[in-house]
Amino acid sequence: MEVIGKIKLINETQTFGSNGFRKREMVITTDEQYPQMILIEFIQDKVDLLNNYQVGQDVKVSINLRGREWINPQGEAKYFNAIQGWRIENLQQAAPQNMPPVDQFQPAPDLNTEEPDDLPF
Repeated sequence: MEVIGKIKLINETQTFGSNGFRKREMVITTDEQYPQMILIEFIQDKVDLLNNYQVGQDVKVSINLRGREWINPQGEAKYFNAIQGWRIENLQQAAPQNMPPVDQFQPAPDLNTEEPDDLPF
C-alpha cells in the first residue's frame, strides 16, 4: 500500500529498552477533498530513511498495516493498529543541474542544403 501527500511533521528517533529498539514517526497530510493527517512509523533500520526528507516535501510512502492483540489485567482483549513505512520517495522533480533555463535555448540554425531529397519515402 502507499500513502501520497505532503510531510507535515518528522519526529526525532526514539530508542527503547536495553535491546536498542528504534522508532521514528512522521505525519503525512494527504491531498484529497477531505485531507487526512496520517501518522506513519518507521522502525529499526528504516528510521534512517527519513534523514534526507523535511517538512513540506511531497512524498510517496510505501506502508504495511500492522495489528496486535493485548490482554489487559482484567482479561479483556484490546486491539492496536500501526502504519509502518518501509520506503519513501520524493515526488518533487529536481531540475537538472547542467541544463540552462528553457528561455536560454537558441533555435537550430537553418540548414540550407541544395541537395535533392533522395529518400525513398
